[in-house]
Amino acid sequence: MAALPKDRMTVEEYLAWSESQEGRYELIDGVVYAQASERAAHAEMKGLVFLALSNALKDKGRECRALVDGMGVRVGAKTMFEPDAMVYCGPKLPPDALLVENPVIVVEVISPTSGRNDSTRKLAGYFALPSIRHYLVIDPDDRLVVHHERRDDGVVVSHILTEGRVTLDPPGLSFALEELYGAA
Repeated sequence: MAALPKDRMTVEEYLAWSESQEGRYELIDGVVYAQASERAAHAEMKGLVFLALSNALKDKGRECRALVDGMGVRVGAKTMFEPDAMVYCGPKLPPDALLVENPVIVVEVISPTSGRNDSTRKLAGYFALPSIRHYLVIDPDDRLVVHHERRDDGVVVSHILTEGRVTLDPPGLSFALEELYGAA
């Protein structure tokens, strides 16, 4: 793995640097942070979330797409997060795109090292983007989804879900927690 850069970077500088790197990184306030290796539970939950979102989109026939991690979301000139899954609506991204400029839903699956950051810095950063309506923080080990939702009046409300359905409107999607965790 290459050494992390010593100088602060803009998102554009980071993207140019990261294309030649192995591993996963995020850029926070111009500083590059290496991401920890994923546990099997984390990787599996990421896949299940992506499938749940993809299936919900197919049922609605909307011009929206689900993506699993690998794409960045710019939340400032020097900050870019890489959510574990997301949904954006509108035209399909070009094949060489590295950023999603208008996500509607972003998802983070917490890990032992990311929980605090996912619930603080990322919460504030994601909701700085006007396009984001839903931010899901998912626990891969316990049956728990925290759904932060921006209402039409701009207020962000949080829902703690341990059963039932996750409703994401707009864009009008819904999936059962059973799709992530199995039957209760």
